[in-house]
Amino acid sequence: MTAPSKSRLAYDWIKQRIADGSYSPGYRLVLGQIAQELGVSAVPVREAVRLLEAEGLVTFERNVGAQVAMVDETEYQHTMQTLALVEGYAAALSAPLCAPESLARAREINAELTSCLDHFEPNRFTALNREFHEALFTHCPNPHVLDLVHRGWNRLSALRTSTFSFVPGRAHESVREHEQILDLVARGAPALEVELAVREHRLATLRAFLDHKENPCDSALTPGRSGGRSRR
Repeated sequence: MTAPSKSRLAYDWIKQRIADGSYSPGYRLVLGQIAQELGVSAVPVREAVRLLEAEGLVTFERNVGAQVAMVDETEYQHTMQTLALVEGYAAALSAPLCAPESLARAREINAELTSCLDHFEPNRFTALNREFHEALFTHCPNPHVLDLVHRGWNRLSALRTSTFSFVPGRAHESVREHEQILDLVARGAPALEVELAVREHRLATLRAFLDHKENPCDSALTPGRSGGRSRR
């Protein structure tokens, strides 16, 4: 095995900070500063930024430089609609190949998500949420479909924290829907049933986001015994 290239290390390092919210939308990426932190020259950092730009996570403007892509509502909506289709299909193909230990691990992750709800941390919830979804589609035998799912998640990586921050009540509904999907997989439900459940789960998040944009005061988390309940 060969060690990752310097550009790959820079790519992973920057992408992780975009995903965890350290580099928020609009954050300016100073190549020299990043290179100094990583102990490399600016060349591999520049290559990493170009890769991230190709994925839509970074934008580049003359006289401004590279910065983390801003939240684009239209792009978010299109990505979520597309991901609902491809991830639902990937999960349906993956379900029959999901071993009991994989299903158990997915339930453990969802239990961790549930434990996050009382003291909500959007960044941690987002990371665990992605881990849960990867457990659903990771066994998909079609590499082309799987590639489309990963591309969709990469486009969302700069937006996911913002989504759950805007609509924290959606997180409560999300973990309940996760359990319903896992129950379908566990009992060997028909592929179409699994596909539609995952698709609807994704579209429900999109609807919550769009509803918040229209009615920001009505989408907040309402206090309750378990940390709150969301507006339906």
